[in-house]
Amino acid sequence: MIQILIVDNHPIVRTGLELFLNSKPDFKVVGTLGSGIEIFDFIRQNKVDVIISEVDLPELNGITALRAIKKENQSINVLMFSHQPEEIYAISTLKAGASGYLNKAASTEAIETAVRKIHGGDVSLSDKMDKHLRYEDTRKSRSRLFKKLSTREVEVLKLLSIGRKNKEIAEELDINEKTVSTYKARLFKKLNVNNIVDLIHQAKHHNLTA
Repeated sequence: MIQILIVDNHPIVRTGLELFLNSKPDFKVVGTLGSGIEIFDFIRQNKVDVIISEVDLPELNGITALRAIKKENQSINVLMFSHQPEEIYAISTLKAGASGYLNKAASTEAIETAVRKIHGGDVSLSDKMDKHLRYEDTRKSRSRLFKKLSTREVEVLKLLSIGRKNKEIAEELDINEKTVSTYKARLFKKLNVNNIVDLIHQAKHHNLTA
């Protein structure tokens, strides 16, 4: 049984969520609260697996409450369920310790799915936000690799990726062939590969040859 606490300053939202969630055989709403400040006493006295909370709460906003909750009880998973736009608040709430973010325009099916996901240890976001985060991760990965490579190594890598031989690279960059071989060896090591095919594949995968 997944024990759920609902925190929202609108009674109709609390009632609607409670009715819907309690209709699921393995969900049990153990409490509904109207402000962030009430959460702490409640979770000290009751077993709670998942908290569904609005960001905008009276007395103590949802993000501040979230940070304090996670310090005190890491095992509780928090789903922020807010009218605030996901693209603005989702990242900050995840950084504060939330396991998911859902806009109040979401369907009841999306709410159920989100609760199940975060209870299972996953992060729950909309498809749009999930794609955005994956894109950011790819950009960061690419950025980290670029920082690992020197400007000359990137130049050698780009020329290797379009089929240039060591001698041609040496002539184009006005360096000797032995230096090109040295750069290749460094690239193998930094990109964790041991042949030219894998080197080029790795470079293209991270858009290092763009």
